[in-house]
Amino acid sequence: MIRPIMKDIMFLKQKSTQATKDDLPVARDLLDTLYEHRNECVGMAANMIGVSKRIIVVNIGLINIPMINPTIISKSEPYETEEGCLSLMGKRKTTRYNKIRVCYYDLNMKKHLSNYEGFTAQIIQHEMDHLEGIII
Repeated sequence: MIRPIMKDIMFLKQKSTQATKDDLPVARDLLDTLYEHRNECVGMAANMIGVSKRIIVVNIGLINIPMINPTIISKSEPYETEEGCLSLMGKRKTTRYNKIRVCYYDLNMKKHLSNYEGFTAQIIQHEMDHLEGIII
């Protein structure tokens, strides 16, 4: 289901809680909502659709990857950049890392450990900031 984009800053500043199997419909809604906004957005966190759970979806080329309870295990090669967000107006400066290693669960609750770099790593870091209530 396509859900409306949350714009309430006070809600977006709240830390998200761990997701469970019961929250998998939220991941599917995130996938649908990201697809609807594909021309203006490359990733989303659950709080962007009004749900404070640790779920993100990230566009990687032709596919959108859902990540349940993602954690960055390592990061390297910091750089400064500016980012915008579908939930917020304007752009903000931030520090990102060119290479990251992420542990997450898929829609079958299977654990993955994957390396990402470049723009994909940047998207993941932005969405994971949402999970921590960090506004970028």
